[in-house]
Amino acid sequence: MPGRFDHVPHRRALVSRRGLADALAALEGSGTDLRRAATAILKQALDDGRAEVARRLEANPSRGLEAANAQAYLTDQILVALSDFTTQRLYPLSNPTAAERLTLVAVGGYGRGEMAPFSDVDIGFLTPWKQTPWAEQVIESILYALWDLGLKIGHSSRSLDEMVRQAKGDVTVRTALLEGRHVWGDEPLYEEASRRFRAEVKAGTERQFIADKLAERNARHVRMGDTRYVVEPNVKEGKGALRDLHALFWIGKYVYGVERATELVGEGLFTRTEYRAFHRADNFLWAVRCHLHLVAGRAEDRLTFDYQREIANRMRYAARPGKSAVERFMQFYFLQVKTVGSLTGLFLAHMEERFARARKRDGLTRLLRGPKKLAGFVLERGRLSIPDDDFFRDDPVRLVELFAIAAAESVEIHPLTLRCATRDAKLADGVRRDPRANALFLEVLTSRNDPELVLRWMNETGVMGRFVPDFARVVAQMQFDMYHHYTVDEHTIRAIGLLSRIEKGELDTDHPLATDVMQNIVSRRVLYVAVLLHDIAKGRGGDHSILGAAVAERLCPRFGLTKAETETVAWLVRHHLLMSATAFKRDLSDFKTILDFTQVVQSPERLRLLLVLTVVDIRAVGPGTWNGWKRQLLSDLFEAGEEVLRLGHKHKGRTERLLAKQDDLRVAMGWDADTLAAYVRRLPEPYWIAEPADVLARNAAFVGHAGDAPLSIGAQVYPDRGATLVTVYAADHPGLFSRIAGAIHVAGGNIIDARIHTTRDGMALDNFLVQDPLGRMFDEAEQLARLETAIRDALAERWKLGERLKAKPAPRVRADAFRIEPNVLVDHKASNRFTVVEVNARDRPALLNRLAHALFLSKVTIHSAHVATYGERAVDTFYLTDLTGDKLAPGARVKTLEKRLLAAAAGTVYEEAA
Repeated sequence: MPGRFDHVPHRRALVSRRGLADALAALEGSGTDLRRAATAILKQALDDGRAEVARRLEANPSRGLEAANAQAYLTDQILVALSDFTTQRLYPLSNPTAAERLTLVAVGGYGRGEMAPFSDVDIGFLTPWKQTPWAEQVIESILYALWDLGLKIGHSSRSLDEMVRQAKGDVTVRTALLEGRHVWGDEPLYEEASRRFRAEVKAGTERQFIADKLAERNARHVRMGDTRYVVEPNVKEGKGALRDLHALFWIGKYVYGVERATELVGEGLFTRTEYRAFHRADNFLWAVRCHLHLVAGRAEDRLTFDYQREIANRMRYAARPGKSAVERFMQFYFLQVKTVGSLTGLFLAHMEERFARARKRDGLTRLLRGPKKLAGFVLERGRLSIPDDDFFRDDPVRLVELFAIAAAESVEIHPLTLRCATRDAKLADGVRRDPRANALFLEVLTSRNDPELVLRWMNETGVMGRFVPDFARVVAQMQFDMYHHYTVDEHTIRAIGLLSRIEKGELDTDHPLATDVMQNIVSRRVLYVAVLLHDIAKGRGGDHSILGAAVAERLCPRFGLTKAETETVAWLVRHHLLMSATAFKRDLSDFKTILDFTQVVQSPERLRLLLVLTVVDIRAVGPGTWNGWKRQLLSDLFEAGEEVLRLGHKHKGRTERLLAKQDDLRVAMGWDADTLAAYVRRLPEPYWIAEPADVLARNAAFVGHAGDAPLSIGAQVYPDRGATLVTVYAADHPGLFSRIAGAIHVAGGNIIDARIHTTRDGMALDNFLVQDPLGRMFDEAEQLARLETAIRDALAERWKLGERLKAKPAPRVRADAFRIEPNVLVDHKASNRFTVVEVNARDRPALLNRLAHALFLSKVTIHSAHVATYGERAVDTFYLTDLTGDKLAPGARVKTLEKRLLAAAAGTVYEEAA
């Protein structure tokens, strides 16, 4: 296209086309030497041009489209110079025939004139008819030269008839050709190809093209995670990313023939304000993609944690109180993809309206029921709309009422009405304290239909953030860690959706206890408000639970909650992490753990509310964060806590539960009373409380089979926990746990939980839950055999464990992108019998082995170990005594233990003072 790159500044600094042509023309010789010399000149020009693009982006890091256009311009000049050289010096043709016309066309993103530094170069060669031998030689020579330049080429060679036939049959080919642009060669041939494309391919296929592109988009979204708010997004293919913007342009070009995105305004598909938002998002996303390619040194479109911090620095984001630079950068990223989502809905709504009008003119519309009025709104064809453009301005409460009616009636909202709500969202500022508006908002939040969908619409339009400004502060707020998969607002809305599904009984298989408990909850709206507000204060600095409780105390009365309800919501927000922290990081067989927990909870209703809040909070974090092991631990804590709240500090219920477990084991094993009694005498009380019934049965069978053997190792796949249960039965001795943990790592396993027991006759009965490094079960026969061999060899000291651990190659783990300062907490009050030591550190290979070895050197006994991982952060908790069975005494010895653990967590060695 003439003038396509006229706006690119200082084009000669990128590449001098004349200088390049002169350098190639000055070359002497022939054959291979000539080709090699030409390739060297072109390679130098390409490298220099790329360096200039990088320099400009460094100087102006937010000018993404300028960098993308500059890269495409540079590629044009390389291709033109190469093609001229090939046809003039390598394969000159003195008297070409009509059949020997040849055109080189840029297609796809390159055809649009937008490329990242290492993007594929997509080109097509066109000939009028079947290729002549000369054309084949030229095309082959050009392609080989481009490969020698290190470019990744997408290419095709077609005659005009082949182009038409393939474009008709393949929407991908059609889309690529849609953005075709003449780069070099016979222009009349290119014009003929364009004319035939419009007349023979496009004409009459507009609706089908739109359907195909939307189906393609939906499939891509599913493949990429089907949400805009994944914290490691794909800048090109992700939902709300560049490809979605391109799809809008493709449809506009295919249907209306627009050549530039600005022309979408003239066609009435965007307002000027919406086009500015389109351009801003497009420019930002291209800037991110170009920086990403330059940082990676290759084509890379996934914005992983490894790159986010570097790109935030390159784009000059700075930290603010409560938010790091990378979190501010990613928040702006998510705001842009949110904008793309809104624009997509509006654009497609316009297209739908236009086609609907066309069908009506053609007399093709079906007889439909007429529009229905709902509180002044219009319900037509299952979608809610407004009767006139001033509807929200006349009564701003209607901004909230729109979503309340949609929730109550289970109907969609027309995208053009959502556009008006977006435009008028600021009017919600004036009705924040309006009792009717707040009552309507509470109706949306607590809807028994689908509150998740309606709240998402409300958030997308900006009405929710305007009506609840505290929520606006977490919109698009990401947390720079590997644990949270979504932004805070997306996590919150998903949690509300999960709560609604649990209440309806739709998740009773995954969450049987929460489903059952939900039916007995009295304070239903308290729970929904607590889920809405549980993370409301993230990104402010300080403890978001404490800060969030203060926000709850301020907002709940405004929403219409009573004083008692407000107090409960604030309590839930303040303690929303209590149950998971207790279940996953403390020993539930220690009765003081339960007493301390219930002392904070204080009532059965609060316990029920806290359980359900905890379940939806964990489940809404993202895929893979919920598993059977967590469900078991939370169930155990709930049952134990409920028992204490019902019976007080008595051990009666605890004893009854313990006896019931033992009797269930007797039935499962087919034992008589004497056999059970003998077995029970061997094992201490904490064992019976700590292990679930199925593990008790597995252990009993395993111990019976082991007999008097000095060492027995068992490994069974444990689908309910998503892991492999590894049981070791051996004579107990100092350092046993450390050696087993190290051996499991050598075998390629990752310990997610460990229960350490010693029988009264001195045998260790240790249970480990093991996964592979990707969080999957160890379930292949070869894996299990390797695991057992490694443990036997380590305990028999057939090789030095330390050397094997050092020799095992350390994988490049994603956690390396994060800096976490190790921390050790020693708690002498958490248990009456044990000193509790909690280690927080970056998760790393063999961490548990390192910590266990440090404890072994400190001459303490480990009674239980509780392993929890939150993305890149590991929290390992140990219940310890000294070698005589007493709690550790505060003093120099504990200080030394802390130092050893800190060194082990950091991967260093603690140097003893001389």
